[in-house]
Amino acid sequence: MDKRMNAGYEIINSITVGKSEIVLGYNENASSKYVTWQCTNGDNYFWGHYIDDKLKAQRDFLERGLKEIEIAERVHKPKNKEMER
Repeated sequence: MDKRMNAGYEIINSITVGKSEIVLGYNENASSKYVTWQCTNGDNYFWGHYIDDKLKAQRDFLERGLKEIEIAERVHKPKNKEMER
């Protein structure tokens, strides 16, 4: 599998929730070695969070992924039968 790159960062992890993807990138030569982005279509990266610390970057990656899951759950939540009356 080819390396996936954006702005000099190698994408080292990703999570896809519905049509949204969150990625974690690494660049050992950058002042902020880690970044998380939201991504669409596999190559449209935006809303970057640039982070110096690996654990903080992993936390940000997971928190952003969880937010996308929460959004997906709200969108797909079945209607409460009591509320339909």
